[in-house]
Amino acid sequence: MSTNTLPTALAEIVDDFQALTEPDRLQLLLEFSRGLPELPERLKDHPELLEQVVECQSPLFLTIESEKKPDGGARAYRLFFKAPQEAPTTRGFAGVLHEGLDGLTAEEILAVPDDMPELLGLTRAITPLRMRGMTAMLGRIKRKVAAASKLEH
Repeated sequence: MSTNTLPTALAEIVDDFQALTEPDRLQLLLEFSRGLPELPERLKDHPELLEQVVECQSPLFLTIESEKKPDGGARAYRLFFKAPQEAPTTRGFAGVLHEGLDGLTAEEILAVPDDMPELLGLTRAITPLRMRGMTAMLGRIKRKVAAASKLEH
């Protein structure tokens, strides 16, 4: 699979990972872990608004919100994640998905291949269970976006 089927931001992230050696890929994943934005105040005290991705080894919660784009075109989807600081791999995966998918349309998000996490080149460096967690995060995001976009039509 090539990155030309991915949204631009996500393709750039995948290219960055693929350009590195395996140890450096882990370092980049840690950088994404540190860059994961905190939940906005309106979500911090409302855990019921977040959905747990139970396939992740560490507790990870996420939610999406849609907003009208300024140009009046298709709605954009915002992604929000909550993961503990002491779970850098899980946070890193969430950071990659946040940076690569946040603000995209339903069509763009739903077009991302389900096996996209494998393109990061981490399958030998990270346990299969952790890789399954990232794949589950992407799957959950896509299911939530698909359901929300159906309601909006």
